[in-house]
Amino acid sequence: MNSPESAPPKASLSDYLAAERTLLAWIRTGLAMMGFGFVVARFGLFLQELRVAQNSAATQHYGLSLWFGTALIAVGVGVNAIAGWRHLRLLHELDRGETSHSHSTAQAVMVAFIVALVGLAMAIYLISVHSTTQSGTGSNKEVSFVEQQRRCSGCQQSFSG
Repeated sequence: MNSPESAPPKASLSDYLAAERTLLAWIRTGLAMMGFGFVVARFGLFLQELRVAQNSAATQHYGLSLWFGTALIAVGVGVNAIAGWRHLRLLHELDRGETSHSHSTAQAVMVAFIVALVGLAMAIYLISVHSTTQSGTGSNKEVSFVEQQRRCSGCQQSFSG
């Protein structure tokens, strides 16, 4: 009754391993986005500490970096959740022998566009922060990181001695 020709071909081991490699690649992408989001979220705190170290009287809040970082973390979580769901769906298709289904790259394109938009927004934000800190200090002289460290270490030596 059921001939071997009518049964759909079973997926090979290489198909399952390729699906697992793809899942792991998406997990790495999601984790990288979450890690980068954490760094971006903490960047505002770094800028505030930098202004304190420069003894700047003007207080400026850098809350947008928190929102950009949180957005990247949320996108990373979403990427991992969608990757897990798509992997399970693919495994079920492979188990049923439905290997001819072509998977779209919509997820990859969507992640690329979201990361590009967040990166563009962060670049605009950093340029605006840079211009406001220069206009707020009254001088256009930038202080290098080494100079800031020298000033800060001089302050610590005067307190300890």
